[in-house]
Amino acid sequence: MLKTVILIGGPQKGTRFRPLSFEVPKPLFPVAGVPMLQHHIEACAKVPNMKEILLIGFYQPNEELTRFLSCAQQEFKISIRYLQEYAALGTGGGIYHFRDQILSGGPEAFFIMNADVCSEFPLPELLEFQKEHGDTHSFVILGTTANRKQSMNYGCIVENEQTNEVLHYVEKPSTFVSDIINCGIYLFTPEIFQHIGAVFQKNQQDMLLYPYEGEEQTNGWQRAEVIRLEQDIFTALAGQGKLYVYKTNRFWSQIKSAGSAIYASRLYLNQYHRTHPERLATNEEGGPKIIGNVYIHPTANIDPTAVLGPNVSIGTGVAIGAGVRVRESIILHGATLQDHSCVLNSIVGWDSTIGKWARVEGTPSDPNPNDPYAKIDSETLFRDGKLTPSITILGCNVNIPSEVIILNSIVLPHKDLNRSFKNQIIL
Repeated sequence: MLKTVILIGGPQKGTRFRPLSFEVPKPLFPVAGVPMLQHHIEACAKVPNMKEILLIGFYQPNEELTRFLSCAQQEFKISIRYLQEYAALGTGGGIYHFRDQILSGGPEAFFIMNADVCSEFPLPELLEFQKEHGDTHSFVILGTTANRKQSMNYGCIVENEQTNEVLHYVEKPSTFVSDIINCGIYLFTPEIFQHIGAVFQKNQQDMLLYPYEGEEQTNGWQRAEVIRLEQDIFTALAGQGKLYVYKTNRFWSQIKSAGSAIYASRLYLNQYHRTHPERLATNEEGGPKIIGNVYIHPTANIDPTAVLGPNVSIGTGVAIGAGVRVRESIILHGATLQDHSCVLNSIVGWDSTIGKWARVEGTPSDPNPNDPYAKIDSETLFRDGKLTPSITILGCNVNIPSEVIILNSIVLPHKDLNRSFKNQIIL
């Protein structure tokens, strides 16, 4: 039997995702109409012999997370549980801490996935690849090709081209190492815990030998249990005949910033043609004009003269007035777009209102369309003290008055604006 572990992180991380992560844990943020995590769970539920999905993170198990898990369990008929870490233990520390839960029932292998990736999740192919390599004790990393410049922002993999064995692994190198990057999706066998355990013991010994070293800077957090799969495990396993890379040429992207959520939404909406055609809106008599791929929640109320798409996702209870234009945007539940307003390359927060003839616009942060291996840049918000133009984000309960233009700006929750803004963070 098989299991899956999804690493969902915790509240100190989603800083690049603010102000959206104030309202909802980042893994539950809706991408292409469903919570980010649901795409992972749907892919896992399709794998034969998948017995259980475990989420590991250090979010407080709040009402929203609990509700999501119970709905997902019912929908996908699979056991889904949340295991809460007592602190941030790193990508390897969390699975080591809960190794008994992962190994209970005796799975022969288990997948590890990071929650903040968007992918076609070629899980059956990873299993097949592991079988082909003959060694049941080998571990597999999902890799993809990036361009030379961007590869340095990821974990880089040097492979043996004949056997696909990982010869060398470097996390975010300072110079070019390889254009094959780590996708944050792995297939492990229970043997991985011997390797993580060895790092844990070494960390414990180091703490005994140097009990106070670095303690001031790290605020006493230098625990032996903090283990990173990438730097601590993969770097050591590379070149030992135990670690392999399966390269996918299907879509993959990280969701680090709010801008990358719009791009991920586009990738998933495109995939719906094959996987969930029922989720895509179509042009109907008396309905709004749909261009390209658009998801509309059944509870949304949309005027037939509105024009939506491409790449638009509209949440529960959204109201869209006459003559509204929406493109490349995510409109979250309860938002109101009044007559003739225009929303481009933006995320409109929960219960926000955009007045008549107002324009909310951002700059697309898409990868270079002329480079087949380009990935989305998780740009920092600021460069040289200025906000770098990117998509516009309105937090929840933001009120934009009529005939105002908001361009490349981030508006924190519960704001009533009274004029136009450009390249600002409105606190």
